[in-house]
Formats: sequence, C-alpha cells, structure tokens
Amino acid sequence: MVTDARSPHTRAALLMLGSTMFFALMVVAIRLASQTLHTFEIAFFRNFFGLLAALPLLLRHGPGLLKTTQLPRYFIRCLIGVVSMFCGFWAIGNLPLAQAVSLSYSTPIFVTIAAVIFLHEQVRARRWTAVVLGFIGVLVIVRPGTGDFSAATLVAVTAALLSGIVSIQIKQLSWTEPADRIVLLTTAIWVPMSLVPALLVWEWPQGITWLWVVAAGVLGTSGHMLWTRALKLGDVSALTPISFMQLPVVAVFGFVLFGEVVDRYTALGAAIIFGANSYIAYREAVLSRRGATEAPVEAAKPAE
Repeated sequence: MVTDARSPHTRAALLMLGSTMFFALMVVAIRLASQTLHTFEIAFFRNFFGLLAALPLLLRHGPGLLKTTQLPRYFIRCLIGVVSMFCGFWAIGNLPLAQAVSLSYSTPIFVTIAAVIFLHEQVRARRWTAVVLGFIGVLVIVRPGTGDFSAATLVAVTAALLSGIVSIQIKQLSWTEPADRIVLLTTAIWVPMSLVPALLVWEWPQGITWLWVVAAGVLGTSGHMLWTRALKLGDVSALTPISFMQLPVVAVFGFVLFGEVVDRYTALGAAIIFGANSYIAYREAVLSRRGATEAPVEAAKPAE
C-alpha cells in the first residue's frame, strides 16, 4: 500500500524525524563547541542565533505575535529553562554523548510526576509502574554506589528534571498562547538571561568554533519548530519512538568524532527508559482520546 505523503500522520512522522535529526546535530555542534568555549557562552550563542532563526516568525505573523498577558509566566518558565539548558549543555560537553542523550530522555518521567503536582492530573497504577521502570533505567545508566559512578551524570539528570517542569509550564502556556509565540518569546527572553553568566567567562569564539555555535542555534530552533508542528498533527504515542532515533545518530557521531563506544549499561538503561516513555506516551494518547469522546456526553448533562 502506498503511503500518502500528504496525510497528517505521514507529515507528522516526517516532521518529527526532521526535528530529531536537527536535535541530534545540535548535540554534536554543542560538543564540538565545548572543546574551546565555556558552557555559559555556548548557551548564549545557541539562544542568540536561535533567536535570529526564529525572526521569520515575526515577519509571518506581524508584531501582534509578541503581545501576551502571560509575561510573568514566560519569565519563570525561561529562568528554569535556562538553568536546565546550562546543565544539559554541560553534560553534553563532559559525558559520553550517548550517555548524556540517554539521560535526557528521562524528561517524560519527570513530566508525569510534575503533572500530578502542578496540574493535579490523575496518574493510575500502570503509568506509575512505567515511571518506576523509567527510574530503574536511569539508575542502570548512572550506577550509583559502584566504581563507575560519576557525579557528572547527576547534572544530566538535573537537566531532565528541570526540563520536565518546563514542559508542564509550556503545556499551561499553550492553553492560551500559540506555539510560534511561545518559541519566539522564550528564545528572546533566553538571550539576555544567558548573556549575564556568559559575560563572567567571556572569550570570543575562534575559527571554526563560530560554525559550531551558529549551527547549535539554528539547529536547535529549527528542531523545536518542527517538533511543535509534528505534535499538532500527530499522536504523541506514535511520534515518541521516532524521537529516539536521536540516540543512534548521536552514538555514531560520538564514535566517529570522539572514539566513544556505547557501554552495555547505557544501552540497557536507554532501552528501559525508551520502553517506559513509549508506554507513558501511549497511555496519555488513550486518555486524551477518551476525554475527547466523553466530552460531548459530559456537556450534554443537565446542570446539577
């Protein structure tokens, strides 16, 4: 059977695949830049050039895109997000790439917990079981209490934890804010926020390092744009497995460029996290469809 490339599901899959490739290449660019630049500077340049890449959104929608009544919420979201970015970028620069990326995939586990705390969502036994399995996957990679344990892995876990909180805040913003506004305003606020710590360690990039920081900004923003559009078109449970393609791509670059070999614990832990995330995404999709089906019935009930 021939797949219709114009169908929403196919377009969503292609957008998610493109987003995944952009994010994978961004990770490689960050690692290359980290060989000569401090994490704070890399984060600033990623945001600065990412903002330049996002400016066409302003041309498409006009100045009205910047108007919002949620500015305090944006600042809180961006402050937590920039700290998460610092931790994540530091992990990319100081851990094996496959390990750093595998730990970043624990974010949906923290999102589930944060949804209970901040959104008061009901999470039943099956999803809690997936969360516990996801944590087991993290422990397999981090290996606390063993001779292979590195405190640096906790920085990557912290990045995932903060990213989970940010995801909930984005979900709250998306109730009233369009996706393009969230992308543009978030990146615009991140620029001055990340500039302040960058000035404390400032050193101008030299030579090819300019290419890496520009690439990190453009690839990061482009990946985020494709990601938001993919989730608008497709089912998150179907798209989540595609996003895990980032791991083998990064692992290949890690081996070719830096001689890194994926150890068995990282591979096993990543597989457990992948399974847990896939089930969490599946359950969220089922509950979302059930809610959409039951909504008209609830609306038809007489007032009590």
